[in-house]
Amino acid sequence: MAQKRMQPPSPPRRTLWMMYKGIEPRYRILLGMGFMGFSMFGLWVSDRLEKAYPPEADTRVTHLRRDKMAARGRMPMMQPQVIVLKEGTDTSQGVPQLLSNISACLAVCDTIRTTLGPRGMDKLIVDGQRRVTISNDGATIMKLLEVVQPAARTLVDIARAQDAEVGDGTTSVVLLAGELLKEVREFVEEGVSTQVIVKGFRRAADMSIARIRELAVSVDRADGAEYRSLLEKCAATSMNSKLIGSQKEFFTQMVVDAVLRLDQEELDENMIGIKKIAGGAMQDSLLVDGVAFKKSFSYAGFEQQPKSLDAPRIVCLNVELELKAEKDNAEVRVERVSEYQAVVDAEWKIIFDKLDQIVAAGATVVLSRLPIGDLATQYFADRNIFCAGRVSKDDIDRVCEATGCRVQSTTSGLAAAHLGTCERFEERQIGGQRFNLFRGCPQAKTCTIVLRGGAEQFIDEVERSLHDSIMVVRRAVKNQSVVAGGGAIEMELSRYLRDAARQIEGKQQLIVTAVAKALEVIPRQLCENAGFDTTDFITQLRARHAQDPDRFRWHGVDIEAEEVADLFAKFVWEPALVKINAISSAVEAACLILSVDETVSNQQSQDMMAGGQPMPGRGR
Repeated sequence: MAQKRMQPPSPPRRTLWMMYKGIEPRYRILLGMGFMGFSMFGLWVSDRLEKAYPPEADTRVTHLRRDKMAARGRMPMMQPQVIVLKEGTDTSQGVPQLLSNISACLAVCDTIRTTLGPRGMDKLIVDGQRRVTISNDGATIMKLLEVVQPAARTLVDIARAQDAEVGDGTTSVVLLAGELLKEVREFVEEGVSTQVIVKGFRRAADMSIARIRELAVSVDRADGAEYRSLLEKCAATSMNSKLIGSQKEFFTQMVVDAVLRLDQEELDENMIGIKKIAGGAMQDSLLVDGVAFKKSFSYAGFEQQPKSLDAPRIVCLNVELELKAEKDNAEVRVERVSEYQAVVDAEWKIIFDKLDQIVAAGATVVLSRLPIGDLATQYFADRNIFCAGRVSKDDIDRVCEATGCRVQSTTSGLAAAHLGTCERFEERQIGGQRFNLFRGCPQAKTCTIVLRGGAEQFIDEVERSLHDSIMVVRRAVKNQSVVAGGGAIEMELSRYLRDAARQIEGKQQLIVTAVAKALEVIPRQLCENAGFDTTDFITQLRARHAQDPDRFRWHGVDIEAEEVADLFAKFVWEPALVKINAISSAVEAACLILSVDETVSNQQSQDMMAGGQPMPGRGR
């Protein structure tokens, strides 16, 4: 039996790490330096190859071949990209952009929706400077909201235009514009052309305005009592939804008297001055048949001047009556004291000549837009003459309108013909301030309303309410036609447009019907703000206006009696021009928003609208 041959054992496997550990430390350093040098050599070779053969060369060759192939007709030639708009410019277009604009406008409408009507709520707005404003006036709220969405700012513009044109109906015009957009939003989503909608809006607006002029009731100005009653009812209607609604009987007389004292041809509302004095109650407010303004800053000697004058001779100046200091860097070289004294004497002679000329003209009341110094004040006091400097331009203009004088820019040639007069001038304490009052003016085409009240925000809101009432009465004087308020005219127009839409063919029928439904937002919102059952009231109004349009044409929402009633018989009147202007402005705003299908805004414009300031450039 053969003996099995024994094999020697295999040596253990040696790894790289074991081999590295077996090297002496001094050789390990040399080995690492070798590897580092080899890596650096590889990087150097790669860099040289890249410089010798850049990648653009291959790209240029590829583009050259592509151009040759395109010339042979084998493939189309690619057009280069053209950049028109600045980097960062945002563009939005199409139906989504249109729907976004409509949503923004509806959000603005929801903000002021609850301020409509006698039971409307107030809004408290705090601006960037921490100033507090409490108001339910649509134009004031829209102005303080600082809307930055471009399309929604259109509603701000129409509210301001309504306030400047007629003074009232600012909330109604915004709500009506928003409701028009809401009613046609479904048509836009279904792909109806906006031009079809715009055409239908304008057609419905023309029909509505013609209907208002047909229904409006005119009052003859020959009957003075009836004419004044018309103005008082229009003023009272505009005050119903204001803060002064509880005192409308008191303020109605004041507003009508103020407007009737103006020039009936021009009816310049700037000739009605409104002064605010904190303290007291609203009933302490008064109407001055003439001009009243707060006592201006006065120098020593003012206490010695007369505080009341009968039949004064009034002069209004735009002249500075005080010794002026030298101009900066002014230099006068004199060699003797007598020369310096001559300069001082000349300066005093100039001002004394002016004062003497005023006294020689016979003036007993001196008013100036510029300062009247202590020298002139004492000079006039010694001669029993009243003077006031730094009087505002508006007050000076109203004094001239009331007394018949004219502003003089020099005292040279001043004569009695340049002076004005009134029955009585007095300085009177009103609250915590002193006022200068000019009463019994022979050419009085101006007046002043002095408002009293507690908090400053309260007086500011009273001023805004009176401004709206003054504008309404002013429009009623110019246009002696009125309609019933309380949503009566809107429901009649809605009924009229629904009946007229049945005679219209095509898509225009749907648009006119949508406008008719949108007009119901005014009575509906009046009911919601008053806490009434909206469905019940709107159903009754629709039924009555459809049952007998001639008999129930003036039926609307009676907030006081909480019922549907004839508001024309209850003297809830509004100038027809307010409704005409509201409908036309709302329709034009809706048409403008629907005509926009693309919005392009760059980043710089967005930053400026957000309140940021552009970075200043570096000058040379």
